[in-house]
Amino acid sequence: MNKSNQAFRTISEVSNELEVPAHVLRFWETKFPQIKPMKRGGGRRYYRPEDISLLKGVQSMLHVDGYSIKGVQKALREHGVKAVLDRDENVSVTTTIAAAEITAIEPSGGVTISAAERQKLQAVLDSLIVLRAELAGAESS
Repeated sequence: MNKSNQAFRTISEVSNELEVPAHVLRFWETKFPQIKPMKRGGGRRYYRPEDISLLKGVQSMLHVDGYSIKGVQKALREHGVKAVLDRDENVSVTTTIAAAEITAIEPSGGVTISAAERQKLQAVLDSLIVLRAELAGAESS
């Protein structure tokens, strides 16, 4: 059963759609207060279509354009959510192209990695960013 485009999505559905682990989505919520999924009893998250568009824009800025978390925060402060929401279309196209057409990425060092390897490395990087934030929080306590 396919859901309507206007239907609310659970964190696992959004995680699958964006190909980002659920813990990264929760981490982004802590870094970007503009991402506010609706929470029901027991804390279960439900993402509205505009939440998903914002997440896609953030993902595009972080993973495609190479922005840092602080860079995306600054863009949201200076240009507002609309500027990031507009990126939703770009990330959908970019993700489709990356998954379907890019077979290898060649960095300037001459090392070739596949799109799948790049995706695995990105997942490791995302996990390290989350761990770094958790460690920073533990040190300040």
